Amino acid sequence: RYLNAFVIAKAEVASYPVINKGAELTGIIWVDRDSKDSRVATREKMIETIQQGYNILVFPEGTVGKERQTLPFRKGTFWESAEHDIPVSPIAIEYKSELDLWVIPNFLLQFFRQFSKWETVVSLTFGEQMTSGDGDLLHDNAYQWINTTIETAQKSW
Repeated sequence: RYLNAFVIAKAEVASYPVINKGAELTGIIWVDRDSKDSRVATREKMIETIQQGYNILVFPEGTVGKERQTLPFRKGTFWESAEHDIPVSPIAIEYKSELDLWVIPNFLLQFFRQFSKWETVVSLTFGEQMTSGDGDLLHDNAYQWINTTIETAQKSW
């Protein structure tokens, strides 16, 4: 199973060597998480892209953390999804090894550590579509499903 989607990514990634050029070729949507104007423009671009018949992939944490559960999700895309009656398909990603977490502040060190490994073992689970006219409820349901699914994956390692 694969996902054909445009990705919303934090603007900092645009400064990462190699990855930035590849990302730009995919039609990535950059968001400066510290700028309200950028967040609003990104949500508008998300709705426009979906209304044109494309999918959007959002990482609502905005980063990879080292906690056992997800970091708090940003709610803007959930509010937009609720307002525009757009279903949300949650995806849970859990890495088996802590060495796979992107937690090294220096991008080049992190990049070389990650891509010099022979393999990366990951659990990837796709959830059922969720809809709601209430963005907060949609957020809470997706957050709960993802964390429950991650917990199940952690127990199976």
